[in-house]
Amino acid sequence: MALRCGIVGLPNVGKSTIFNALTALSVPAENYPFCTIDPHVGIVELPDPRLDKLAEIFKPGKVTPAAVEFTDIAGLVRGASRGEGLGNQFLGQIRQVAAIIHVVRCFDDNNVTHVEGGVDPVRDAELIETELLLADLETLERRYSKAEKGLKSGVKKGHKEFDVIKRLLEHCNVGHRARTFKADEEEIAIVRSLHLLTRKPILYVANVDETEITHDKRGKLEQQLVEFAEKEGNMAIRLCGKLEQEIAVLPDDEKMMFLEEFNLPEPGLNKLIHTGFRLLELETFFTGGDVEVRAWTIKQGATAPEAAGEIHTDFQRGFIKAEVIKYNDLIRLGSEKAVKDAGLAKLQGKEYLVADGDCIYFHFNV
Repeated sequence: MALRCGIVGLPNVGKSTIFNALTALSVPAENYPFCTIDPHVGIVELPDPRLDKLAEIFKPGKVTPAAVEFTDIAGLVRGASRGEGLGNQFLGQIRQVAAIIHVVRCFDDNNVTHVEGGVDPVRDAELIETELLLADLETLERRYSKAEKGLKSGVKKGHKEFDVIKRLLEHCNVGHRARTFKADEEEIAIVRSLHLLTRKPILYVANVDETEITHDKRGKLEQQLVEFAEKEGNMAIRLCGKLEQEIAVLPDDEKMMFLEEFNLPEPGLNKLIHTGFRLLELETFFTGGDVEVRAWTIKQGATAPEAAGEIHTDFQRGFIKAEVIKYNDLIRLGSEKAVKDAGLAKLQGKEYLVADGDCIYFHFNV
């Protein structure tokens, strides 16, 4: 399961600059709206120092980190839900991602124009949330009409679908996001089928300037965005897009010196991805041997057969047992054999819930 995130925001707030920092790809970042028209996609390795430790133990021929996919989606503007600024095309691109990274400008610079005429992070965040909500209302109204016709023609299960859509339409019509809609397990399946934009989790990125990123205390604009995100039940982090882009192109040894100079514990890429993991409730398990050590991404609470299915559907279909070694035990004892000798390698069945950091060998038969 890849972490697939769409980077959105108003035009000219630093989206493409941050995308460049994340992916080290040469995507244009210019001082005018709609520089990004076709979405740019970058596949990035998930930084995980545990892989290096496992590689020291297994000495594999290959080390494969988990992958993260970022899509740089063109800037949305006021009226996007009505097609302004090619809005319908861009809203369609947002539907394809699992999470939204909303970049919001939190710095003043007279040399960088703002499509709304001035910097106001809460207004900018609300503007895009409103456009996503308006697009969802349009989707719900279409589905409501379709469900109503199906109900009259006697479509099976039509009553349940109609009831859920009706309640969801009422919920969103008063300004609530789809992500706050209360539903049971059966109803959630109907809600998922609607692919609503305001149901996607959002990570707000406060794009600050170089002077502010070095201070622990939040600036006024950043604080406003953080408070807005918390009120909406979302997360917010700070980055300096310009600085991160400079860091991204440096050799590894120079990166550490640069980070120390600006008093930064790690590149923004790491912070962004790990926060994205928490946002989507994802975790990592490992497989290891002398051929390859590899990280795999799964949803929290996934069972052993579901984790096996991330490797290959045959593994899940023919699942017998999972031999599980805890990462900390493996690092502490130094080898797979030592863990087994200590009786710490456990055979687990179909009900086992995989934990973050588990090192697993799957037994299966197809």
